[in-house]
Amino acid sequence: MTNLDAPILEPGETILETYRPDRGRYWRDHGVMAVGLMALAGGVLWAIDSPYPAIGSLGAILAVGVRAAYLSSETLNLSWTLTDRRLVLPGGQRSVPLTDLERVRPFLGDVQVITRSGDKHLLKHMADAANVVGKITEARDKRAKRRVS
Repeated sequence: MTNLDAPILEPGETILETYRPDRGRYWRDHGVMAVGLMALAGGVLWAIDSPYPAIGSLGAILAVGVRAAYLSSETLNLSWTLTDRRLVLPGGQRSVPLTDLERVRPFLGDVQVITRSGDKHLLKHMADAANVVGKITEARDKRAKRRVS
């Protein structure tokens, strides 16, 4: 995390965890996407009786590969910061108070966070999504108990 992206903490607030996308998971996710789109493109071209289903399949793989390569530096530099009070989103400017979190769940290798107002945020390409869900949920529950007492 660069200093420009560092969250501005409130007095007494402490950072519990910082989450960054996993490079291996990023490339695996794009590999799965490429294979799925390859099959879809080939299937559609075959169904419409095109003489070039293999070329369409290759095009799908290349498109996903180019997209992944182009976006990798931006995506792999994102970071989410979990504090004892909130989840700070990439860029350090926006955050979600832990007490506003309705659901935290794994979602295709990512972690989806849903607020009580229905806003959805995605922590992308987490190496261990279940562990991230557990840490965020634990921090939320701890914060809720602290506010009640």
